[in-house]
Amino acid sequence: MRRQDIHDAKAELRATAKLRRRVAHRDAPQAGQLLAARLAAEAPPPAGAVISGYWPMADELDVMPALRHFAGDGHRLCLPVTPKRGLPLTFRAWAPGDAMARGVWDIPVPREDAPVLEPDYLLVPLLAFDKAGNRLGYGGGFYDRTLALLRSRKSVVAVGVAFAALEVPVVPHEDTDEALDWIVTERAAIRISGC
Repeated sequence: MRRQDIHDAKAELRATAKLRRRVAHRDAPQAGQLLAARLAAEAPPPAGAVISGYWPMADELDVMPALRHFAGDGHRLCLPVTPKRGLPLTFRAWAPGDAMARGVWDIPVPREDAPVLEPDYLLVPLLAFDKAGNRLGYGGGFYDRTLALLRSRKSVVAVGVAFAALEVPVVPHEDTDEALDWIVTERAAIRISGC
């Protein structure tokens, strides 16, 4: 498939996935708690892992219950700070209750005086996924660049988190798209073979 065809297919899938996510968010108010329980039971982080999450926007799956659980288990947490386009994400230390600043797109982020951390276990937001571990993000490439950089330095676990309704047969992807190690929804934990 030509590069432009892949980009067009991704754009079309993003539009339909956003609508599906809105419905899933409305229909599954307990999805965040279910996700937290599934992560803890079926895809737990390694002992001592630094865990990155994200501050959920609009109808994204809420990872805050999972982050609170992991904090209770003694893990250090961090949240991403979005840089200028074309750069990887930076992660700053965060704990439930910390004061926040306003980042890109008005997303709450840890304050600039919070230490920079390098996560070992990343909860990655997405718009669509397939069982091969391919993820459709928002189009900025931030997580792909970040995962490529982290994987060049050490072993990390990338866990795509999404509503089960966002599964598709195949996500269009390119060589620069980083695959996930796990996909965890409110209904299932899928270990990607080969990871």
